[in-house]
Amino acid sequence: MPTENLAGRTIAGYRLLERVGEGGTAEVYRAEHPERGPCAFKVLRQRLRGDPTVVKRFLREAGYGSRVRHPGVVRTYDYGEADGLYYLALEWAEGKSLADYVHRAGRLAPEKAGRLVRQLADALAAAHQAGIIHRDLKPENIVYDPATEQVKLLDFGIARDAELPPEERLTRTGFFVGTLKYVAPEALSGALVDGRADIFSLATITYWLLTGRHPFTGKSPRELFQQLLMEAPTPLNEAVPGLTFPAALEQAVMQGLAREPGQRQPTVTAFADAVTAGITAPPAPRGGLLAALKRAVNRQR
Repeated sequence: MPTENLAGRTIAGYRLLERVGEGGTAEVYRAEHPERGPCAFKVLRQRLRGDPTVVKRFLREAGYGSRVRHPGVVRTYDYGEADGLYYLALEWAEGKSLADYVHRAGRLAPEKAGRLVRQLADALAAAHQAGIIHRDLKPENIVYDPATEQVKLLDFGIARDAELPPEERLTRTGFFVGTLKYVAPEALSGALVDGRADIFSLATITYWLLTGRHPFTGKSPRELFQQLLMEAPTPLNEAVPGLTFPAALEQAVMQGLAREPGQRQPTVTAFADAVTAGITAPPAPRGGLLAALKRAVNRQR
């Protein structure tokens, strides 16, 4: 079936100017509104409009996003159905995805990474305060503007209401949702998760910003799935040969990557606090902990 192109149409008062992207469930247009100005306009794909679960999830994304008001979260303006189309109108955020930026620029200096982590933690804290667990935090869902060094969080498509009763969930037990490289281990069974799942995802992003690598190195989904459940992540100071960070920074990131939610920092804010403190801590000893112990022994002789 040829892809539908709605550019040039006006839907619910939004003039669709050009199609700028597409995902598995929706197409995204740059649009103009007489009062709100430039907007991003998402339209549910034509082939999915007859699926009640997909429609409900799409509208749920809009409803969740509209509950979170924070400068670090792309604002939801409007959503609903018009002309037989399900749509979601969002703030137009300048910049491109954080994934695109880092792929071009390479790993970030710790101070810069720390500033972005703080912004993301503040945005997630606002979502958690509103009772929303994001569950799909990844660089592709973060808009980054290099001119201002500001990030904005978007895409609440698989977010969960922390107060939602189990019988109203849209994901079957035993099926996880999210992106495997960034998903928390406890989500792999489809179990209910809390804000600590977002901490794991934010810790994975932090690791990636600092090293350009991921803490789990599985080459296939099956291998990665098994590593998340059974193996420890690669220590931060072993990710890239010759690249070392303060021990306190490594400890902060690795705590956020703990397999058990109760072993992570209690909140995203606490995680960002630990990362910020770790960045300004003394650098890790040359050769790691074992080398430092050997030097200490030698000094005592």
